[in-house]
Amino acid sequence: MNYYTSLIEDSSITNIVRYGADQGRKEGTVMQAPFSLKGQEFMCMDSPPVHDFTFTPSFSVFLTCDSEDEMNHLYESLLMEGEALMPLDDYGFSKKFGWINDKFGVSWQLNLPIG
Repeated sequence: MNYYTSLIEDSSITNIVRYGADQGRKEGTVMQAPFSLKGQEFMCMDSPPVHDFTFTPSFSVFLTCDSEDEMNHLYESLLMEGEALMPLDDYGFSKKFGWINDKFGVSWQLNLPIG
């Protein structure tokens, strides 16, 4: 969450709720935290049970960029230690588009619209 809000303009952490003593996780660690990325609201949550799943590109954060400079910066930053699913290019449906899995396994579709 801190990583994403530091990279993306007009982003902020709205609130952080932390675990207290005897709540299943180390006291003071993040339980849940709403945040926004370019006006889109998200929620980070951590829960004590171990889950038998991880991130998958079947769910992606779709982010519309305002400029080519912003697009290039976000693509290169999020690609570090990640993998490109669709390299930055003009695929015909936008001016420029890229799809990546970042270093945490989160899938991102970055779009620079036509016009």
